[in-house]
Amino acid sequence: MSGLEQSNAQLHGNILTPQGWVSGSIDFNQRIIAIQGNAVDPAQNDQPYILPGFIDLHVHGAGGKDMMEAGDAAQVIARMHAQHGTTCMLATTMTAPMSDLETALQGINHALKNHGNGMARILGVHLEGPYINPNKLGAQPNYAQTATLTDVQNLNAIAPIKLITVAPEMDGHLALISELTKMGMKVQLGHTLGTYEEGVAALENGAAGFTHLFNAMSRLDHRAPGMVGAALAHANYSEIIPDLLHVHPGAIKAAMRAIPHLYCVTDSTAASGMPDGQYMLGRQQVHKCMGGVRLADGTLAGSTLTMDQALRNLVSIGLELADASKRVSTFAADYMGLTERGRLQQQSYADLVVLDRELNLIAVFVEGEKIDLINA
Repeated sequence: MSGLEQSNAQLHGNILTPQGWVSGSIDFNQRIIAIQGNAVDPAQNDQPYILPGFIDLHVHGAGGKDMMEAGDAAQVIARMHAQHGTTCMLATTMTAPMSDLETALQGINHALKNHGNGMARILGVHLEGPYINPNKLGAQPNYAQTATLTDVQNLNAIAPIKLITVAPEMDGHLALISELTKMGMKVQLGHTLGTYEEGVAALENGAAGFTHLFNAMSRLDHRAPGMVGAALAHANYSEIIPDLLHVHPGAIKAAMRAIPHLYCVTDSTAASGMPDGQYMLGRQQVHKCMGGVRLADGTLAGSTLTMDQALRNLVSIGLELADASKRVSTFAADYMGLTERGRLQQQSYADLVVLDRELNLIAVFVEGEKIDLINA
């Protein structure tokens, strides 16, 4: 049953609203109809938590499928992440030959236009490559190239690019950033050896954020602050991977003090939700073991993280639940201009998650549709 067909529903518990916690009820169909109750400290009762659905702006795969496969990959990935509380997401590509990217975007666009039951809502594409520095690939295959406006426009015509990662130090990229921003894309800086000064110049030209902060970018040194320094000194938004493998908890906390709207992504791969073994990440073979995903040389290659675990990880390192919720939902919505998502208020989409007192998922709703958690 789709959200449009679903009759009104009601849930009770500790509801996190933009004004704070309320103990009461939330009525909804595809959208939230009403929230009723009284202000509460949720520590004073044993009711479940009702939070905005999670928003993941960096998703490569899950359930054995990789976005670059096309076919039904995007649908399988969106269903698996919905079972872990992600209610909307950006389908994220890998650096690849242009023909591979075109095929992948065709598959993503089909899933975007044919939203099926049980799926997180795919909002568009995060193009992570090929416009990155070939000397800072991380786990990206070696198909990096410099960008042209025509190439990006051609890809955008296949599927809507909402977010694009670029290395600003590459020839022509600094001028291109302002053009991409005018097209309505959010431009992020990542997979870059750019200097602090080049990062600041990119922000001044319209860049809005940073891709997996700390990872695959020039590091902070007190005499050469690098791209990390530019982010910490000047960014309002940045994504970070809180699997506690990619970034030390202390670095996460430092970034939270420096960047007002630091938000979380999974950077998840085909190995998410799957047993240990070998999987594909674009044209690269990766190995899942010991809770992580790596190339044969040991380089971290995305993650197996899901957004419900991201929330639990944030709480485990000391964040209050309300703060953690903003970092897995509201801040990403604000960054992308999604005014009707990422918050529980009247007329917002009924994207919500219900968690028990140990922060395990009890229920997930995507635009009012209840998601089957049997296989979560």
